[in-house]
Parts: sequence; structure tokens; C-alpha cells
Amino acid sequence: MSTTIDLVQAVKNELKSARMTYADLARGLGMAESSVKRMLAKGDMPLSRVDAICRALKIDFAELARRVADAQPLLRELTQEQEKAVVRDKKLLLVAINVLSQWTLEQIVAAYRITEAECIACLVQLDRIGIIELRPLNRYRLKLAKTFRWRPHGPVMDFFRENVVLDYYRGGFDGPAEGLLLVHGSISRALAPSFLERLQRVAQDFAQQHQTDQKLSPNDREGYTLLLGMRNWEFEAFTRLRRSDAKPASAVRAP
Repeated sequence: MSTTIDLVQAVKNELKSARMTYADLARGLGMAESSVKRMLAKGDMPLSRVDAICRALKIDFAELARRVADAQPLLRELTQEQEKAVVRDKKLLLVAINVLSQWTLEQIVAAYRITEAECIACLVQLDRIGIIELRPLNRYRLKLAKTFRWRPHGPVMDFFRENVVLDYYRGGFDGPAEGLLLVHGSISRALAPSFLERLQRVAQDFAQQHQTDQKLSPNDREGYTLLLGMRNWEFEAFTRLRRSDAKPASAVRAP
């Protein structure tokens, strides 16, 4: 939720962009400069005053409100309850996943058996949950950071572990730009974190490329899912064959 502090900061940012001083704004409002400074310091102003400020800045209130919304911190992770709300309805989860790929309402309706009314209802729910800010004409702004991830042991990842992982790995990974790597090995505990950091950079590069390529025609893009993992792990069937006096081996996997 935007606060008065955010609104005042947006006004100050607009003043700076317009190269206007407090004295300039005071003249536009018919007020003393000291009164303008005091008003902005306290953040105490009626809507009529906000409207007058917008006129002085030559910006409408809707645009100012949008600037306030755009300045809000982006979410890196949802709460447990927010994720529960997403997975509770499979159509909502479908729309949420497509929203993360920045699909438009028209693209979602054209690709899936979901009506426009159902899709709009899902967008409204995602707005309430906090994943997007729904805008006119059913457009939206993602409120998630580039580093956003589902909670490692949250409702969404639990759903994917139970329902999606086997389906994902069932593929042949032999199509264009597809591949599956399975690497085992024992490495220094001190160096292991550096490999994880590299995987995280690959994920960030993938996400950044996704953002960059949104300007391309849909015909020039293809949907891919990148699944990265690394953990200290041994196949359970192998563990059962271990001698009781043997020390556990450290194995890592990075598919």
C-alpha cells in the first residue's frame, strides 16, 4: 500500500525532473515557499491540493499515482498464504505462470481453454494477492523483482514437486536448444558455494533475456523452462547399500 511519504517523494521526483524549485511550485499554487516546504515536510495536504500540484507539474493524478506504484519495492518472494492462494485454483496458477512470462490477456485466452472473463477474474485475484498491479484495458505491471523465486518449501514448489517434476524429466531433452546434464562428484566444501553462485547467475541471465526479448514478435520467441539444482545428495537405493561403518560420501548434482 502506498503511503503519503511515497506520494510526497513522487512529487519531489517530478519537481526535479521538471527542474522546478519549491519557489516555482509555490508560485503555481499561489502559496508562500515556506508553506510549500512545510506542507511537503509534513505530508499533510487534501486531495484538492494534490490536484493543484499535478496541474503545476503538468501531470495528471493517475500518472502521479502510477509513478508512486512503480516506486514500490518489488517482491523477491511471496508469503506462505499468498502462494496457497495461487495453487488453490489451477486456472489461477496457469494465469500466474503466464503472467511471470508477461503474456497478455489475449495470448493466454488464445492458447488455453479459458474464457476472457475467467482470465480477467484471475488477473483481478493476482492483483489482490500482490503479484501484479492491474491497469486499464486489462494490462498489468509485475510487482516481482528479477530475483523473485517461489518459496523453496512453499505451496507452489510443493505442488511442482508432486505434480510437475516427473512430467518435466519425462521429456527426451533432444529438441532444439534442449539438454539435460547430470554430474556427480566430490569437491571442496569451500568451493561448492561458488558453483551454486554460477547457477544463480545462469538463472538471472535467463530471466534477463526473457525481459529483453519481450519486444520481439511472439513468432520469434519460444517458451523454455530452465530447471537448475545442486545439492548434497545420494540416490536412496545406493544409500541403502552402504556399509554401516562407512562414512557418508558427499555427492553433488547439477541437472
